[in-house]
Amino acid sequence: MNEEKSVKKQTFLEGAAILTIATIVVKVLGFLFKVPLKAIIGSDGFSYFNTAYDVYNVLLMISTTGLPVAMSRMISESQTLGNYAQIRKIYKTSLYVFLTIGIVGTLVMAVFCHQFSYFVTRNDSSWQAILALAPCVLMICVVSSYRGFFQGQSNMTPTSMSQIYEAVIRFVLGLGAAWLLLKLTGGDRSYGAAGGILGVTIGCLVSMLYLRRQFKKTSQVLSMQGGTAKSGKSTMQELLAIAIPITLGAAGLQIINLLDTTIYMWRLTDALGWAEHQSNTAKGIYNYCQTIFALPCSLITPITISVIPSVTAALTAKNRKLARHTEESAIRMMGLITMPCAAGMFVLGGPIYNLLNFGKLETGELATAAPIMTYLGIAVIFNSTVLLFNAIMQAHGDVTTPVINMIIGGVVKVVVNYILVGIPGLNIVGASIGTVICYLTITVLDILAMRKSVTTKPRILYNTIRPFLAAAIMGGATYLVYRLLASFLPSQKIACLLAVMIAVVIYLILIVALQCVTYADCMLLPKGEKIAKILRIREKT
Repeated sequence: MNEEKSVKKQTFLEGAAILTIATIVVKVLGFLFKVPLKAIIGSDGFSYFNTAYDVYNVLLMISTTGLPVAMSRMISESQTLGNYAQIRKIYKTSLYVFLTIGIVGTLVMAVFCHQFSYFVTRNDSSWQAILALAPCVLMICVVSSYRGFFQGQSNMTPTSMSQIYEAVIRFVLGLGAAWLLLKLTGGDRSYGAAGGILGVTIGCLVSMLYLRRQFKKTSQVLSMQGGTAKSGKSTMQELLAIAIPITLGAAGLQIINLLDTTIYMWRLTDALGWAEHQSNTAKGIYNYCQTIFALPCSLITPITISVIPSVTAALTAKNRKLARHTEESAIRMMGLITMPCAAGMFVLGGPIYNLLNFGKLETGELATAAPIMTYLGIAVIFNSTVLLFNAIMQAHGDVTTPVINMIIGGVVKVVVNYILVGIPGLNIVGASIGTVICYLTITVLDILAMRKSVTTKPRILYNTIRPFLAAAIMGGATYLVYRLLASFLPSQKIACLLAVMIAVVIYLILIVALQCVTYADCMLLPKGEKIAKILRIREKT
């Protein structure tokens, strides 16, 4: 069979574009899920919902962070060398590891749900949500094995579609289950939170079944390709050599974040003397701000997923020029996405929080949320930069340095939050300042490390300065537009929505005027010449 039929391989920007579109759809559905969910179960119920995620994320990072990266790198190398038998061996070996970790993780989360709830929040109100989410650990492990298989071959379509299916099911069933359990239990918000989690679990199951079907189609084609597979032991050793450092770093950071949540809850209740309901409400507000903060950062994940196999393939083929071009395109894309989001959150933090809350805000909620949103707007830039720089270093074979830098940043965050959250004038806002300092620290460490480990030397400032200028101008204009609209419109939400829409138009004009996108970038996209012509971008001679 013809080799080209083995898999639908996409260019870096094609893959990133497909994943980005899917991520936008998923995040929109996520907001449509979480906004009414918060209205249904309240800020304290939303805190229970997020407590389950705090525990789940630790186990998720242990289960799925290092192995998909290792799979992606190894499969990309094997595909570049035309060794399809080794691709099959990598997948089978990875699946055994995924299943083992997934089964153990699910059992730990289910058996110790009460203990986890008390450890994180110092109360037992979240155990139902934690228990409902436990099966997801096993299912997401299986899902990750499929996604790593496809991503390593630069085929991002199955991953994208599975994410959309998962989000749709979560939205429909999660809200319905939250409302139903809340009614059946007489308004018990802990069970309402568990109902919302149930939708997440079922959505993960649907995603797994879809990917299984797609895998069967592709594996049938791969089985007809040639190559010589390494032994299972050799493949396992290579896989774990890449995966273990990444997993330890991610797990360490998640454990630090979990410990950080415990510390700031403890500081609110003990150092400041807040009641349980007051501290849970503050945590719910902070968690909701983090949900908004996570949106622009999540749009960088498609870039990191796509950049690892693309750069790995280029380096395997000893094409340093292509590797550097791919890295610089990724840096430009990161800047184009994160800079305007950061500017918007910085200048319109409070209005955006208000816009994205459809329920009635509790007393003092907006006053608490506004400064959190402002600080998290700054953190968007550094968090996104860290995600991309870590991926570039991993593609170059440096999997240890990003781990060390992330753990250092996590420790800095814990120390800063311990100090700042205990200050009455800051309280929960101090946690957002700690987030900024954490990712700023990691960014500086990553830049210093890349000078040694990344041989292609991509230009960072050169590729981010124009998106920064465009975002800064847009941010200033957006603030003035909002102030003007809010002065005569009857609703601040309408004023914010119109200001954001105008900001999008201003930013699009600026990125064309400042030539933030290059002709080479356009050529990596489908119908690139047509896109370049529309944007009036010419090839440099």
